[in-house]
Amino acid sequence: MSTLIAVAAGGAVGAMLRFVISGATYHRLGANFPYGTLVVNVVGCFLIGFLSRYFEDVVVSPQARMLILTGGLGAFTTFSTYGLESVNLWRDGEWPLALLNVGVTNALCILFVLVGFFLAQFIVLRGR
Repeated sequence: MSTLIAVAAGGAVGAMLRFVISGATYHRLGANFPYGTLVVNVVGCFLIGFLSRYFEDVVVSPQARMLILTGGLGAFTTFSTYGLESVNLWRDGEWPLALLNVGVTNALCILFVLVGFFLAQFIVLRGR
């Protein structure tokens, strides 16, 4: 039961952060392209890469891992929204923007998982 509560609590925080960060990004950059979702996905990919690697060497309880990775980042990252926005752009005849969204999001998110992973590895190895 405590694991379920940890996931739920992390999910609540992650969803709120996604709403705030995505909204602020759209406010700043406009809504003609899914910038808010792109920013949230890139940040989320970096964090999941960094934290999953960092937690390999730092003792963290299973509940804390579930709270942060499964609940928090699971609710924070928005790949389902990304998929819907890409399909909607395509359906609206904006296929160049749809393809741009798919290409940029996938490339940046994979890159930032790697950046997070290697940064955490550098920090862990430096601390030894």
